Amino acid sequence: MASLVIYFSRADENYAVGYIDKGNTEYIAEFVKELTGAEMFKVEPAVPYAKDYNTCIQEAKKRVGNAPIKESLKDISAYDTIFIMSPIYWGTYAPEMETALKGLDFTGKTVRVVCTHEGSGLANMPRDVKKICVGANVQKDALAIRGSQAKSSKQKVAEWL
Repeated sequence: MASLVIYFSRADENYAVGYIDKGNTEYIAEFVKELTGAEMFKVEPAVPYAKDYNTCIQEAKKRVGNAPIKESLKDISAYDTIFIMSPIYWGTYAPEMETALKGLDFTGKTVRVVCTHEGSGLANMPRDVKKICVGANVQKDALAIRGSQAKSSKQKVAEWL
């Protein structure tokens, strides 16, 4: 079975961890790739966010429902399992994830949800992934990892897989 990780992750200043060179969700995506052999697709905003956290949050709020991305996936037919990963932004995935997932054919795909957060847990992300990934079998065993623990969560990811 071929697997694909579709993820959004942001470096720079993050809540509770300060300035980082690599986003918390990217660590989790890399662990899944290493443990499963999945391919990876990083969702990146067309216009990068500000480096400081508070400005980034204001910018992201303006992008909800309209978050252009650098590159889009056109076809996921070669994959059986899709891992969808994002930090939690206002109770769900980052706005760019909606842009990336819209229009893809998830019919018959197994979808596994992963988020990073600093206290909100999964929030509404599994529900929202189920809404946008029409026809997918969205697994109920979603994984939530505190961003401040992302770097050291490989064992937790392995147990979840």
